[in-house]
Amino acid sequence: MGDLTDSLPTSTAPQRPAPFREDCWSEDATSTLVDAWGRRYMELNRGNLRQKDWQEVADAVNARHGHVKKARRTDVQCKNRIDTIKKKYKIEKARVTSSNGALASSWPFFSRLDALIGPTMSAKKPSSASPPLALPLPYWKTPSPAAPSASVGALPQKRPMPAVDDSYFRRNYSAVAAAAAAEAVDEDDDEEEEEEESRWSAERSGDVDGMRQLARAIERFGEIYEKVEAEKQKQMFELEKQRMQFVKDVEFQRMKMFMDTQVQLEKIKRAKRSGLNGERIR
Repeated sequence: MGDLTDSLPTSTAPQRPAPFREDCWSEDATSTLVDAWGRRYMELNRGNLRQKDWQEVADAVNARHGHVKKARRTDVQCKNRIDTIKKKYKIEKARVTSSNGALASSWPFFSRLDALIGPTMSAKKPSSASPPLALPLPYWKTPSPAAPSASVGALPQKRPMPAVDDSYFRRNYSAVAAAAAAEAVDEDDDEEEEEEESRWSAERSGDVDGMRQLARAIERFGEIYEKVEAEKQKQMFELEKQRMQFVKDVEFQRMKMFMDTQVQLEKIKRAKRSGLNGERIR
C-alpha cells in the first residue's frame, strides 16, 4: 500500500504570477528617466519642468521601455518618480556630508543626481541665516578664595562642581550642523516642489479649460453649420418649386398658343371653303 501511494504522481499547485504594480520602476527604466529628465532640466538652465516637458520625458521613457501596455508611463508617474529620487538623494547627501567624507554612497544614481541638483542645493544654503543650534557647552565659575565667616550661624560653602568633559558635544557638532543644514534645504525644496506642483496643476487646469473652450467652439460651429445647411436646403427646395411652376406655366402658355393657332387655321380653312362654294353656285 505504501508503494502504491508513493508511485502516484503528486499534483503541484500552479504557480501564480507575481502581481505587477503599475508604479513599479526597474533600474533600467529609472536610469532612462533620469537621463531624459536631466537633459531637459539642463536645457531649462536647472529650471522647473512644465507639463509639456514632463510629457516629452514620458515619451522618451516609453520609447525604450513602453513596448508593453502595462509598462507605459504617464507624465504624472514620471514626475512622482523624480520627486522620490530627489528625496532619496537628499538622504544620501546628508549621510555622506555628516561623515566628513568617511562614507561613500553606494546608490547607483547618486553621482548623476549630485551633478544635476548638487550645485543647486549648495547655492540654496542661507549665508546670512543664524548657525544651527548645538548643545551648550557648560561653564563653571570658580569660587572666590575668600576665607569663610567665623560666625557661628554661617552656612557651609558649596563645593565646586567637577569639570565636565565637553569633547562629546564638540565631536557631534559637525553632525548636528549637517543635519540642520540638510533639514533647511529640505524645507526649501519642499516649498519649491509645492510651488511647482501648484503651477503644474494650474497649467493642466488651463489646458483642460482650453480644451473645453475648443470643444464649445466646435459645438457652436457645428450648430451654425447645421442651421446654414438647413437654410440652404430650404432655399433649394423653394427654387426647385419655383422652377417647376415656371416650367408648368411655360408649358401651359405653349399649349394655349398651339390651340389658338389651330383654331385660327381652322377658321381660315372654313372661310376659304365657304368662298369656293359661293363661286360655284353663281
